Amino acid sequence: MNTKITGTGCYIPSHIETNAEFSHHEFLNEDGSLLKQSNDVIIKKFVSITGIGERRYASPEYNTSDIAYFAGERAIDNARIDKESLDYIIVAHNFGDVRHGSSQGDTLPSLAARVKHKLEIKNPKCIAYDLIFGCPGWVEGLIQAHAFIKAGMAKKCLVIGAETLSRVTDQHDRDSMIYSDGAGATVVEASPESESGIISHESASFTQDEAHFLFFGKSYKKDADDTRYIKMHGRKIYEFALNQVPSAMKACFDQSGEDIKDLKKIFIHQANEKMDEAIVDRFYRLYDMQAPEDIMPMNIATLGNSSVATVPTLFDMVKRGELLGHEIKKGDVIMFASVGAGMNINAVTYKL
Repeated sequence: MNTKITGTGCYIPSHIETNAEFSHHEFLNEDGSLLKQSNDVIIKKFVSITGIGERRYASPEYNTSDIAYFAGERAIDNARIDKESLDYIIVAHNFGDVRHGSSQGDTLPSLAARVKHKLEIKNPKCIAYDLIFGCPGWVEGLIQAHAFIKAGMAKKCLVIGAETLSRVTDQHDRDSMIYSDGAGATVVEASPESESGIISHESASFTQDEAHFLFFGKSYKKDADDTRYIKMHGRKIYEFALNQVPSAMKACFDQSGEDIKDLKKIFIHQANEKMDEAIVDRFYRLYDMQAPEDIMPMNIATLGNSSVATVPTLFDMVKRGELLGHEIKKGDVIMFASVGAGMNINAVTYKL
């Protein structure tokens, strides 16, 4: 018995926020002083590092649980299953429902409970719970669903990653340009086809000096209220990711027993274009190889960093043929990988 992805779906908000929208922002240093460079220079440097030209923001009337529901419903439809047959609904997020105009997260009831309610699932044995694991949350949800299936505790699970990061960003922090909103979902099912599905996985949590590389902090604007926003030590995260993620990916892939030359695609968390490219390059160097040119699909240029939603959204887009130059087919070996707050790392090797 193995675990297969039988349905995918995503929700990409319609509102596009271009880099030009940040040209009027007052970007400050941590001490509240004005950055020396002009906004045009700041934005140009930002694009050269992250690759982000625009991002998506959720409409004011939608919360994280709403867009999670949209993605989940599409995955259920794509899998062609009876929603009442779901054993688990796992919703990965980090900030709960954050209403437009507010930065306070709401997790009562859980987002998974809200999604189940919106789906109108009546079955009380369909267990709904939230997973907070930083940006690797959806990948970890996939691993947990796999564990339930392998243990005989479930046959069908819905795993969703959703976030509205635009509502927890400090407009005076240039890092605010990274973040975006979105949701991605997959239906995973028990399958007797042992030659396909999840074939290996790896997870790790680094919580010594790394624990607070991402954190909640006050605005850089000194006379601002006490509202907290997402903050990060970007350089430390970059160095941590390059030092730790490639080896975790290799440990995962080596467990699969597959030949590295047969790996077709790596669906990596869309955090930062340069960082992702460096991670994949270092991963292949561990095999004394150069990374194939088409190994890593990316949508960060137009969708930004939507945390837990990036990997399932990217996978859904490629699966549907919506990302030019990238396709996957039955029998292909692929990898999911992510790194984020905690600091947490995970990876999954999967055969289509």
